[in-house]
Amino acid sequence: MTMAEVQSSPESLPTSVDLAEEYRASGVAEVLDELNRELVGLKPVKRRIRETAALLLVERARRAMGLTHEAPSLHMSFTGNPGTGKTTVALRMADLLHRLGYIRKGHLVSVTRDDLVGQYIGHTAPKTKEILKKAMGGVLFIDEAYYLYRPDNERDYGQEAIEILLQVMENNRDDLVVILAGYADRMDRFFESNPGFRSRIAHHIDFPDYDDGELLSIAESMLSRQGYRFDVNATAVMGDYIARRRRQPHFANARSIRNALDRARLRQANRLFEETVGPADAEQLSTITARDISASRVFSMGDPNHPETTS
Repeated sequence: MTMAEVQSSPESLPTSVDLAEEYRASGVAEVLDELNRELVGLKPVKRRIRETAALLLVERARRAMGLTHEAPSLHMSFTGNPGTGKTTVALRMADLLHRLGYIRKGHLVSVTRDDLVGQYIGHTAPKTKEILKKAMGGVLFIDEAYYLYRPDNERDYGQEAIEILLQVMENNRDDLVVILAGYADRMDRFFESNPGFRSRIAHHIDFPDYDDGELLSIAESMLSRQGYRFDVNATAVMGDYIARRRRQPHFANARSIRNALDRARLRQANRLFEETVGPADAEQLSTITARDISASRVFSMGDPNHPETTS
């Protein structure tokens, strides 16, 4: 008998709970498996998600057995550089919390400052409250949350949005999970300036940058989902590209890899139009070659005659 089958009368309360069976029945394993398929690496992040699932399963078991229990606060802070999977993890977290009965709907509402803060007096409160209404029963993901606070602008209305958020986070924590995300150093300064947020955020999860091998795996996975593949030489050149690109400004982990692949596909298409004689077969249409990658200016920075104008 699982906890979902336990009736509410005291006589039917179980004296023990099989946590392994509850884990299987809850569908948590499916969420974690999907996360592993979607995201390479991120072992510390995935470990924290498993720990959160374990906490909620134990709380459910305690409730089912009539033991004293209190729903934990699960408001979170995700810190890390762009392209490290924060939004994807937030989506999976929403699914997991719904499966475990912590939130009613399991949907994710993703917003930035512009969705919450108005441009004139009386505009911010309605905007913020409307977003919160949409997010109730699910997860509210606020990307680059530190932009809500602009102390250098006395006419800024971000503080009004912050005060509304803090009130709802405290009073509706059993029906809404708020996840704040952004660069680690800026989030630290944001929490220092807004101690109300720090006191309500129980879980701080740092998303590490991917290493070269993980980024290459991400590239191969992205291509596979699009129905493409590298040839043997292209794999080696892509590895070289990654090593070089990471040392350059504005690198955004998986986002930069996705952009690089989009440009490689653009070069492949032009190469096929210019060089293919007769019909092109499926192999040609689906293969990214070394030339499609090595044409990037990442390999020729400082060469004014290089034809590539984007990285």
